[in-house]
Amino acid sequence: MPTSGNYFHLHLVSDSTGETLITVARAVAAQYANVTAVEHVYPLVRSQKQLDRVLDEIEEAPGIVLFTLLEKDLVARLETKCKEINVPSLSIIGPVMHLFEAYLGAATTGRVGAQHVLNAEYFKRIDALNYTMIHDDGQHVEGLEDADVVLVGVSRTSKTPTSIYLANRGVKTGNVPLVPGITLAAPVEELRRPLVVGLYASPERIVQIRQNRLLGLKAHQDGDQYIDRKAVAEEVAFSRRLCARHNWPSIDVTRRSIEETAAAVLKLLAERRRQPVA
Repeated sequence: MPTSGNYFHLHLVSDSTGETLITVARAVAAQYANVTAVEHVYPLVRSQKQLDRVLDEIEEAPGIVLFTLLEKDLVARLETKCKEINVPSLSIIGPVMHLFEAYLGAATTGRVGAQHVLNAEYFKRIDALNYTMIHDDGQHVEGLEDADVVLVGVSRTSKTPTSIYLANRGVKTGNVPLVPGITLAAPVEELRRPLVVGLYASPERIVQIRQNRLLGLKAHQDGDQYIDRKAVAEEVAFSRRLCARHNWPSIDVTRRSIEETAAAVLKLLAERRRQPVA
């Protein structure tokens, strides 16, 4: 295996933002626990001059080359260079495009960055992001009835990053913290339109995250209820009882990534939207 120690070079070449490449590459690389990919990301490669720099870097640090390029001349030159220096290369979208062409009986338009055009879907995402930032961490609870999703949970259950991820999918998301000794705002308990979802984790996991946060802030910890195992367990129990009382679905985020939590929320939202309106 052409690696140095326990790492290898991974070149990601895109004529757009490179998000597709990064997602696919990291999903595969995660399956190899004993070797680390050194990523070289080249977004917005749309000219021969831009490709020149990419090819120089690939030659300096040979490794796997993945690309999403639509311009045929750029593809041909990149593939030729990779063959010359004996490094593997693969178009991530090429096989999928060929499948579409065969099934639909029509060629692609070849529009670079077509998935990022300023269409209605784009502005829906921007609107959702703006809404989510305004309604983060219990702010403006009076406006939560306009949300698609409202996340509730104790501190350090990934409410904010999950909200932002959902907003980037066009889902207006608010989130409300559950704080010991503070009554949940009445408007939250009375919500009807949004899907309200509780996020919880094991007390051990929450304590670990909170301790790391306090260390980062160099905050005082002695006797702090914020990181007391018993106190945190009570917080979690209260959170779960609240969700059960209101019949709000709950998600255990102890071992879930932000993406996995968001996927679970989206599944719940899709199921809710399929239900007939009462």
